[in-house]
This record gives sequence, structure tokens and C-alpha cells, in this order.
Amino acid sequence: MLKTQCIKVCELTEKVGTFIRNELSRVQSGDIEVKGKNDFVSYVDKTAEKLLIEGLEDLIPGAGFIAEENTRSVRGDHFNWVIDPLDGTTNFLHGLPCYSISIGLLRDTIPVLGVVNELNLKECFYAWENSGAFCNKNSIQVSRKQKLSDSLLATGFPYTDFNQISSYLDLFRELMGKSHGLRRLGSAAVDLAYVACGRFEAFYEYGLKPWDVAGGGFIVQQAGGKVSDFSGGDNYLFGKELIACTPGIYQEFQAIVAKHL
Repeated sequence: MLKTQCIKVCELTEKVGTFIRNELSRVQSGDIEVKGKNDFVSYVDKTAEKLLIEGLEDLIPGAGFIAEENTRSVRGDHFNWVIDPLDGTTNFLHGLPCYSISIGLLRDTIPVLGVVNELNLKECFYAWENSGAFCNKNSIQVSRKQKLSDSLLATGFPYTDFNQISSYLDLFRELMGKSHGLRRLGSAAVDLAYVACGRFEAFYEYGLKPWDVAGGGFIVQQAGGKVSDFSGGDNYLFGKELIACTPGIYQEFQAIVAKHL
């Protein structure tokens, strides 16, 4: 069942992705709402979310929705879709080509399906329970690098919660000196997808929401990667902090992150 559902979700993100791309040149400054400091939303996010929910609600009868823009807020008894209709809204509003649709499916509290559709390169990353991971029908897996010194890393910069900024910058400084470098793309879902296919060896960020990580985190796991909170536990989905990493460098990388954050 999950394979069929996953394929349908991929198809749905393609349709909604077309809508999002078509609106890129139409969004005006007056269409942008401010939810909080550096936290923006437009009619594109809200309309995309409604279209996704309309497409998902019949796939698993009785499933609930945990969605960023809260256009539908109902929890299911067993299954819940976790939706970010436009991960990388700030990029989108500035015309920067890195943003995505991210969808995860939870059975109780356990992710069992994930889709991240990067809309600019038209790369759809996906996985379902015990499936392995895929991008556009091709199997993918995490990097096989064994040393942090050989690794390219990704992170997200804090934009609303600056309580840990000093520690964050100390960590950033240490990792710059111990890796091939760090990148900040502006879409956590895309960062996770790129860990899953081996473009990055690791990704970390704090201040994350479930819809940022539910789909991509699951895809990383199905691609052979490790996903945890900063302390090495499994509270990454609702704990607002995440490490996603190839197994070869996980122990070294997690220890450095935990030392600072």
C-alpha cells in the first residue's frame, strides 16, 4: 500500500509544483505576510497547502494533517500527513532557485513515507517503509565517506531564534576548519535530500519544525543514513534540532555538534 501511496504523492507534488513555479513571477510585495521575524508566507504557500491536502485526504481515509500554514488542522488516530507546501519561502520570494515541497507520513509517531520535490531542478526524492530511497526513479544512497575532513556539510542559519547564536558560531568555526566547507541552501528539506543522495555528508540545524524534517529525515534513513537530535537521541521530529549524516562520519560529527549545542 505505501508504495502506491508514495507514487501518488510524488505525482501530486509535481502538479502542485507546477502551480508554485507558475506563480513565481506573479507574487507582489503586497502578497507577502509576516508571521514572525524573518518568517514570511504568501498566497502561494497557502494555496499550495490546500491543493496538497485536497489531493492527500482520500489516499488514507481518516488520516490527519500537520501542516505549516494550518489551512487544515486535524489529527488522525493512526496516520498523519506532515506537510510543508513551500520549504524555502524566502528563497522563492527573492527568486533564488532552491525551494521544495516536503511531505511525510507518520504512523502514530513513526515516519513511514517521505517525499521532497525540489522544484527548480525537478528532482523528486522519495521513500516508503523498507523501500530504500529514490530520486526520479533512480536508487540513491548516502555518501560512503569515512572522515569529516573529506566531507561537505550543510546547515541552516538561525533566523528567528538567536538564543544559541554564540555557540552556533563557535560550532560553525570549528566545522569550517575540519571539513571541505559548509553550505546554507535555505531549505532544510532539500539539505536532507542532498544528504540522502550523497551530495552532502551531513546536515545540522536547530529551530526546526516537524514539517521541515519529516519527509527528508525519513528519506535519509532509507538511503542508509543516520538521523538524530544533537545528543544522539531520536527526538528530532518534534525536538527542534536535527543531525542527518552518513554513518562513516556520524560519531565524529555528532560529538562536535553536541559539544557546542
